[in-house]
Amino acid sequence: MCLKMGSLRLLQLLLLIFNMYSGIQSLICYCDTCDNKQCETAGFCYTSIIIDTSNKETRMYSHQNCLHLEQSFPPESPFKCREEYSHKVYPRMEEEVTCCRHQDMCNAEVSTPSPGVISQLHRAGGEDPTLGGGEEPSVFSPWQPWLLMVAVLAAFVLLLSVVLFAVICLWHHRQNQDRSGRYTSSFPDIESVFDRPEVPLMGPHTPIRGIIELTSSGSGSGLPLLVQRSIARQIHLVDIVGKGRFGEVWKGRWRGEFVAVKIFSSRDERSWFREVEIYQTVMLRHDNILGFIAADNKDNGTWTQLWLVTDYHENGSLFDYLMRYTVDTAGMIHMALSISNGLAHLHMDIMGTEGRKPAVAHRDLKSRNILVKSNRTCAIADLGLAVRYDASTDSVDIAPNNRVGTKRYMAPEALDESINMSYFDAFKRADIYALGLVFWEIAIRCNTGGGCEDYQLPYYDMVPNDPTIEEMRKVVCIDRQRPTIPNKWQSCEALRVMSKIMKECWYHNAAARLTALRIKKTLANLGAQEDIKC
Repeated sequence: MCLKMGSLRLLQLLLLIFNMYSGIQSLICYCDTCDNKQCETAGFCYTSIIIDTSNKETRMYSHQNCLHLEQSFPPESPFKCREEYSHKVYPRMEEEVTCCRHQDMCNAEVSTPSPGVISQLHRAGGEDPTLGGGEEPSVFSPWQPWLLMVAVLAAFVLLLSVVLFAVICLWHHRQNQDRSGRYTSSFPDIESVFDRPEVPLMGPHTPIRGIIELTSSGSGSGLPLLVQRSIARQIHLVDIVGKGRFGEVWKGRWRGEFVAVKIFSSRDERSWFREVEIYQTVMLRHDNILGFIAADNKDNGTWTQLWLVTDYHENGSLFDYLMRYTVDTAGMIHMALSISNGLAHLHMDIMGTEGRKPAVAHRDLKSRNILVKSNRTCAIADLGLAVRYDASTDSVDIAPNNRVGTKRYMAPEALDESINMSYFDAFKRADIYALGLVFWEIAIRCNTGGGCEDYQLPYYDMVPNDPTIEEMRKVVCIDRQRPTIPNKWQSCEALRVMSKIMKECWYHNAAARLTALRIKKTLANLGAQEDIKC
């Protein structure tokens, strides 16, 4: 842009100089065949004088008596006006072309050469008296070289100014790039979306969480939409960390930090859209809910991938963590409290300065959809089946989706299809039932000093690995069985409280179950006790 502006200004100045110069060189010549007996040129006036053998003179004036520079070569000293070309001898006549430009109508006042003088001058290489002292015709009058020098100097100064202006613009642009946090060390071929004016200035090492805090209103909707639209082109996928019915989860790198990229197949567009929609709910962001960064799509040449970019947690899901590690009583309470804290935030209707956060029910809460953070707290993930409550219309926002929840974690009312789909609290109570099962998974891996059991899924001893709806309905609804609680848990205060919470989450009567807020407070009180070791 800077170079274009400078070039335009230089062109404008040169055109101005040319116009001034053209005005100074304007010359009126005599022409007996032209209108008003005159013509105008920026070059020369000339007259053709023909003398025959009887010394009879004939002068020729026409529109050609204005010698235009664009029709001459070279313009600064036309061949036609030079002595060696202006005089021509023919068998019965001599022709002399006389050029002048010292004043208007100068070609009408050219004196007649004496007979034979022209030939003698030509043969002797003498000067033509009609040109005034033998000066070679030139486009420039004696003072015109100064004009040329001034014009060249002005053009040079302007060109130097343009170059300096361009250097300053380039330096300013580079400074803006440095401040905007362009990440070029690993991805030099990627255009950074942080060059756009919609994003506040950030350094190249600003952490992702800091970027979201700077660029969002605090509503929990991740990065600005304009930034999200091109983030897929900036993320380098490192390794695949999981697969599911929705697609794949990849570990990626963006701005020097790891992120999780959940890639949906095109047939699961509804799930992707719903999860993005839920994550962008006002004030949804919470320490115990998976941090949403961006949503984008990417065409890999064969089909369109739908990307959901979130925080990356290297410990993986709670299912993966419990398969590898055991927990102590403090760790068990710590994990259970963080999960109930996140669920309570989801279930809560909050009116804040940024707007109103509607109550949200998860509908697919399980250990695989809960991630373990580096500090061993948990974050609830996978909101593709979530529903929201619209308080203004007293209605439940249920997105059309072919997916159902995980059968092993379905509440009795969902299994026997007695759940009231128009009553939002019914969905929250179903989440509480699943929360009780997750607590059981954590508790069986609690090492109280005497060892602990191997990790198992709820109902592992009652149904097969992939149970059907009918099999789960028989166990949960008809037989009303629940996961087994070992007797030894009663000898440990922490496990005893946990088992009591589980039972109150598993009630067949959904209305009798605890709320997420009540569970959160109970666990907070348990964790606050000074000695909770078994």
